[in-house]
Amino acid sequence: MLRHITVDVAGPVRHVRLSGEPLGLAEASELRDAAESLREEREVRVVVLGSRGANFCPGADAGLDPLAVSPDPAQALDAIRAPVVAAVRGRCDGVGLELALSADIRIADEDASFCLDTVAVGALPSWGGTQRLPRTVGPATAASMVLLGERLDSDAALARSLVHRVGALDDAVDNVVDRLLGAAPLAVEQATEAMDHGVELPMHEGFRLEAELNHLLSVSEDRAEGLAAFFAKRRPVFHGR
Repeated sequence: MLRHITVDVAGPVRHVRLSGEPLGLAEASELRDAAESLREEREVRVVVLGSRGANFCPGADAGLDPLAVSPDPAQALDAIRAPVVAAVRGRCDGVGLELALSADIRIADEDASFCLDTVAVGALPSWGGTQRLPRTVGPATAASMVLLGERLDSDAALARSLVHRVGALDDAVDNVVDRLLGAAPLAVEQATEAMDHGVELPMHEGFRLEAELNHLLSVSEDRAEGLAAFFAKRRPVFHGR
């Protein structure tokens, strides 16, 4: 039974909502367990990670040792096969930003802000922040955020590619979810895998990974349906097979 987070089912979409309070050990563990469960649910097409409070996640509470949660929830979210959309309002600080960085798409409300200042309290980011943040915003912005504690508002986050969209949060999330649901499920899954894993590989190995995934898709029912729909000038009906 979940006490700190909620997981709501809306067809093939799962809405995972944090409490919006500083993240404690129990909530972090629940989130990790929920993410690991969602990875095994093949019918899940999109996961939306948001909050029930005014803030997405304003960091960790005093009792949370991030190293005590293994594997950590950011790693578990990153491993979900379906695309993960982070819906960020208010403060997204510390471990909260590390959770958001594990998502495939980040959407911010106009009041959102982002900070990763754990070195100010004598700690390093522990859930992948030192690795995901430079790959997302570049080394200069990452250094300013990690070493100097720079906080980015939503416009600065958009300008530095930390978020993909800024605007009315619910409408923007609904638009992204609808577009993801309209695409071929296997193609979305394989494209996510190609991007997530390919960025860690030399480019020639990334090309090989892309070719291998394309070969798998070429014999799928969804690929045949996509071609049939294109030539018939109709909307495709995909089944994830």
